[in-house]
Formats: sequence, C-alpha cells, structure tokens
Amino acid sequence: MSIDSYNPADPSDLVVSAEAPGAAGTTAAVERARAAQADWLGAGAAARSAALTRAAEAVEAHAEELADLVVREVGKPIAEARGEVARTAAIWRYYAQAPYAPSGELHEPAAGQGLLMTRRRPYGVAGLITPWNFPLAIPTWKAAPALAVGNTAVLKPAPEATACALRLAELAGLPEGVLTVVPGGVAEGAALVDAVDVVSFTGSTGVGRAVIAATAARGVPVQAEMGGLNAALVLPDADITQAAAHLAAAIAGYAGQKCTATSRVIAVGAAYEPLREALAKALADTAAGEPGEPSTVCGPVINEAALLRLTGALDSAVRAGATVVAGGSRPQRRGWFVEPTLLEDVPGGHPLLSEEFFGPLAVLVRAADLEEAIALANGTRHSLATSVHSRDLDTALAAADRLDAGMIRVNAPSSGVDFHLPFSGAKAASYGSREQGRAALDFYTSSRTVTLLPAGTPR
Repeated sequence: MSIDSYNPADPSDLVVSAEAPGAAGTTAAVERARAAQADWLGAGAAARSAALTRAAEAVEAHAEELADLVVREVGKPIAEARGEVARTAAIWRYYAQAPYAPSGELHEPAAGQGLLMTRRRPYGVAGLITPWNFPLAIPTWKAAPALAVGNTAVLKPAPEATACALRLAELAGLPEGVLTVVPGGVAEGAALVDAVDVVSFTGSTGVGRAVIAATAARGVPVQAEMGGLNAALVLPDADITQAAAHLAAAIAGYAGQKCTATSRVIAVGAAYEPLREALAKALADTAAGEPGEPSTVCGPVINEAALLRLTGALDSAVRAGATVVAGGSRPQRRGWFVEPTLLEDVPGGHPLLSEEFFGPLAVLVRAADLEEAIALANGTRHSLATSVHSRDLDTALAAADRLDAGMIRVNAPSSGVDFHLPFSGAKAASYGSREQGRAALDFYTSSRTVTLLPAGTPR
C-alpha cells in the first residue's frame, strides 16, 4: 500500500507517494534500530553530540528548501514555516548538549564504606508517532532527546506529513538504524507500539487512548499529547487592542491547526463589547490566503474532511441560534480554505463548546466576573493552554493559580511553546511525562540505583 500526501492548497498536487511497509516491515525496522542501539550508545557523549550538531547544521543549510516543503505539504504559511525550520535547528542544537549532562547522582551509604549511585540509562528503541501540523519540529523534539541519551528511534509520521519526515531524516544523516522513518497508517502505528521500548505520541484523543492502553498492557513507558480546547480570558482592564491581536493570531494562525490554538474567548464583564468589535476587525485582517504569500497568516486546512468537519460545526451552531461575528465563509479558490470565524451566542451543549475542531473557528462567551470565567475555562477535559489578558499582575497570577491547564500565558497568545521548558496539558489533554526541555531526557531514560561496596565488605 502506498501513502499519498497532497498539497492542501492545491489538492491536485501529489507531494509524495511512499510505500507503507505494513506491520511486518515496521517490526523489522524496530529490530534494525535495536541492533544499532548498542553502537550508538557506545559511541559516547562526544559522538552523539557531534551527530546532533551536524543534524542542526544540515537543517540550517537547507532551510529554504524545508520551508517550501512545509508550505507545500501541510499548507503552513511561509513565514511560519520558516520559523518552524529555525526552531527545528535550534532543538537539535539544544539537545546536542544533553549527552554531556549529568546522568545520575552520588550518595553516601547509610552505614559503612562504599558509594550509592543513581544512573539514568536509555530504554533501547523509542517509537515516535507524530502529527502533520508541525512536520519538522515535533518529530525533532521527540527524536533529539531520545537520541541524545542513547536510544535509537523509529518515527511513524502522519500520512499528510510523510515527505517532511523523510527529508528531515535524510538531512539528519545519522548512522543506519539510528533514526528510521516508517511511512504508514494504523497498521504501522500499531505494530510500532507493540515492538518498541518507549513510546511518545501526539495526535487525536481516540488514537492516543488506544496507544496508552496498548503500552500499559506491555508495561512500556508512554507519553501522549492529545490536544486541547483552549480558552482565553480577557478582563475589563486588559489592553483590548493588544488582546484582540493576540487572540486573532491564536485563532487564525496556521488556520487554527495547533493544539494550543484558542477556540473559546471568554470576555469578562465590560470587556465583551469592545473585545467583540476589536476581535472581529483583527480576524478580518487575517483573511485566509495562499500559504506561499509572505503576508498570509491563515492558509488552508489540511484536507477536505477537516473542511467539512469545520463547516458542518459552523452550520450546526448557526441553526441552533448562534450568530456569526466574523468570517463564516469559504474563499472562492481551489484548496481547502475557510475564513477565520468568530461566533457568539452558541447554545450550551453544542459540540463547539466541548470538542476540539482544529480550525480557525472560535466561540465568544460572556462571563459576569473572573470567578465565572475561570469556571468556564476549566469546564473541559482537554486543558492544554489558557491565556489571560489583564493589566493587573496580581489578578493574572491569581487566575493562573486556579486555571486547570498545562500552560498558562499572560498577555500572550495561547499558541506558542518554548522548547527548553516542559510541554504538556492537564486532565485528558495529556498522559504521562512532560515533553521538551530536560523533562524529555528523563522520559527517555530509566533510573537505576547502584550500590558500590569495597571488595570483602560483609553484608
């Protein structure tokens, strides 16, 4: 079976057709990675560090080629695609220093002579299952820490990001078996989960829960990132113009196809009317456009199924009594485009208030005060990122203490991640250890306690 990836801005453009190896081929790829792992670990810290540095240099040397590929394969606007390439190189460089980091601690024994030592060691082969929306950065922030600490890795990208994953691995230029890309779908993903020693997954909630169950049955460590229904709280004392600009970026940027995108805007008290007006204008200024144009912020959604899901939700909400404040239409151009859209008066119980639709569509909600706003923001099982907009630092910090989200951003868009800090959500948005930063190094290793006693010491 072949995996075919098409350009979402021009669905007639076939970007790549790659052969899927099936379950048996995936298992074979894992075994090749397992055979390569001892040499990769044994090469030492300097060799691993140098290899990851070379990967960063290769990404930088081919930056414009990679950015163009990201635009073509997943429809990311060119300015943001260039930013992702730069971030990808930076992540490789960041983890290139990790092989030199301490891998344990030294302790005194409770009594007598000797030493007690903790040491972190790699699991073996890491299985990485990644989405299409950050086709270079997410595979890198999973692979780089896994490789830095001595694992090898097998990557199963989303079918829609196959070309990006293959090119990334090719440019990385790592020894055979150290980083392997397995194009494919459900069969390859399931086989990967069944064969590797540690799993990192980013994708939908349904698939994530299946991955968690499969790894739990095997006793294999797993982390799973499964999206979020993210809220933005805007207080009456906020800089409304700035808040509207931040919200428009978080709603419409990359057509809302980020797990940290804002999908619920909660206006507190007197903030509602001025925010409504400012946000409608800001969204109108971020109209959907061709992703290759430098000025484009909102490109196409990834495929026809995504477009139909979004337009279906929009039509359903309007039929139920919601009002379109901004957007709500499809541009007359080929490709899977929808205008950034803001709705108000969406009735309680509508799926837009409880489910992630992964597109440039947000709901404006009223809250009488901060108490109600926090309750509304927390009223979801998928709490990944929340933004708070206020000039009062005390109020913002108090809200941050009470919000159920893995990441809270004050006077900033909900979208945006610092790769050197832990990344994860709360409740059903995430499972297992945090990603990124030093937390990733701990996830891809297990801790061992070693007791060292002088020869002949009685027990």
